[in-house]
Amino acid sequence: MPSDFRVGPWLVQPGLNTVSHNGTSLPLEPKVMEVLVRLAHHPGEPVSKEQLLQTVWPDTFVSDGVLVRSISELRRVFKDDAREPRFIQTIPKRGYRLVAPVKTVNGDSAGVSSRTKLVSPAVSRGALGMGFWVGAGAAALFLAVLGLMPTRVWQEFMSGHKVPRIQSIAVLPLKNLSADPSQKYFASGMTEELITDLSQISALKVISRTSSEVYENTQKTLPEIARELNVDAVIEGSVVRSGNRVRVTAQLIYAPEDKNLWARSYDRDLEDALALQGAIANAIADEVRTQVQPGERMRLNRARAVSPRVLDAYLQGNYHLHRVGRGVVDEEMRKAEQDFQRAIDGDPAFAPAYIGLGYAHAPILGGTGLMNPSPRDYEVRKWAAEKALELDPDSSEAHGLQASVYCEDWKWSAAEEELRRAIALDPNRADAHDDYSTFLFATGRQNEGMKESEIAQELDPKMDRMYGAFANSGRYDEAISLMLRDLERDPDDGQRHFDLYQVYALSRRYPEAIQELEEAGKLFGFVDFEGPLDHAFKTAGFQAAIRTVARDLENLQRAGKIYMPGVLAEYYSTAGEQDRAIYWLEDAYRNKHRSGADGGLLWLKGNPMYAPLHSDPRYKDLVRRLGLAE
Repeated sequence: MPSDFRVGPWLVQPGLNTVSHNGTSLPLEPKVMEVLVRLAHHPGEPVSKEQLLQTVWPDTFVSDGVLVRSISELRRVFKDDAREPRFIQTIPKRGYRLVAPVKTVNGDSAGVSSRTKLVSPAVSRGALGMGFWVGAGAAALFLAVLGLMPTRVWQEFMSGHKVPRIQSIAVLPLKNLSADPSQKYFASGMTEELITDLSQISALKVISRTSSEVYENTQKTLPEIARELNVDAVIEGSVVRSGNRVRVTAQLIYAPEDKNLWARSYDRDLEDALALQGAIANAIADEVRTQVQPGERMRLNRARAVSPRVLDAYLQGNYHLHRVGRGVVDEEMRKAEQDFQRAIDGDPAFAPAYIGLGYAHAPILGGTGLMNPSPRDYEVRKWAAEKALELDPDSSEAHGLQASVYCEDWKWSAAEEELRRAIALDPNRADAHDDYSTFLFATGRQNEGMKESEIAQELDPKMDRMYGAFANSGRYDEAISLMLRDLERDPDDGQRHFDLYQVYALSRRYPEAIQELEEAGKLFGFVDFEGPLDHAFKTAGFQAAIRTVARDLENLQRAGKIYMPGVLAEYYSTAGEQDRAIYWLEDAYRNKHRSGADGGLLWLKGNPMYAPLHSDPRYKDLVRRLGLAE
């Protein structure tokens, strides 16, 4: 066990797994302590992620996320800031560096070394003889074990070939080889289900669907894709659907060498399509020697038969749900709602359909929401979450949905517990980390929110998930850069244009803010305010233009076409009309289960657009009534 040492003012005692400062002793998990000791071996020098993973977890396949969480825990204990590190610095795409001074307990400035047990070179003749027989017995046992090895392992051992160590995987979109091009949604659904099953294996890092689908029609080589996604291996394949039969072909490629490690085709009845994805996930995990926990293995083997009609309705519902933000929101949400309801009608015990139905009714952590929610939307969300958890208590997405309902009930502790549970059940689900980050930022816990955003970004590297974290931390230029890059890939994402408007407004880049607000309005179906908005801005300035938009929305709200009190409160806060802003926040408070969809009250404390209201006693009282006060 390494000797005690100091990192800055902290006393580190590896033998006790504690760090101490000013009389306060804090415990560390053993693996977190090992990470700290490894870094202390090389003070001031970069230590690669690979080196840390191989030395701290030498005989276990774990994802990078485990290391990221260990570093986050050390930063929490040391009260360190990743942006201005005093203890641990992140070296982008390389690893980490311990920047605080390291001293042994006797005061010497040096790296930490392990204590070495000294053995006398003098060995008795009797001891030598015993060593011979012990060695001979060990050799015999070794040969016996080799004789029991499977043929493939024996061949690898004798030939010196080693199966590549694979800790991270990306599943590229499965190609639709069906005769009907309209079956693309089915191939997309099969891809998503395979990613979902693989991502439940905590020892693997699995890239999110939203990053993998970027490469659907790419000309890039597999090694190039793997480098961009920072993964060891890539899965590619195809789906053929013919009548009530489906064939899925998949192959696993070790990316650095572009080497095919495994390939297999599966033919099944369509009703077994979901169970098929679990079988593929199990086969891949076995092939790469990934440690699958018993609970994870059980969940992968638990998928049951689903009728083709129910499966079709469910996959089409997901297709429409993914399109929210790319056109009129309510239209896509209602199409998704109808599809998920058809799936439930066809199979009332199919848990994923309830989860989809809940999200089709605009849970507040979804980011976009309905334009005109009703109390019924809340009731459906609540019922769907409870039913999904009853049918599948181990569903990460069901717990995420339940968290959104608790947020609407202002049960913040219960919501956080559900968000943590969602991550524990599927540590590779970027949306789960993103939702938790949203919750943390919204409730004023910026440092914790930043850490969850970093994990989500690592799992979904092509989606620029850090822009919200940067925006909520006042790092506007970085947020704008990421949003613009995201909009280059998807210029029709109305939510992203609206987010960009907010950041431009916060950074006082008003012409750009007006332009983005107009674009968001067009994509969300508000085509009538574009001219008045531009005219008001050019003739009377930014606040007057925002006031114009707010009044237009109020007129739509009085006509019963929309209900967006949180957005109205933002507009009036920005326009300098505190009374109207407070009015709409109070209206959201009075209409508790109708106002949840636009997130106005969830974001009451953490939304920088509400900053002009912070000194208003009415705002402080509302924060207290919501249970968001310190």
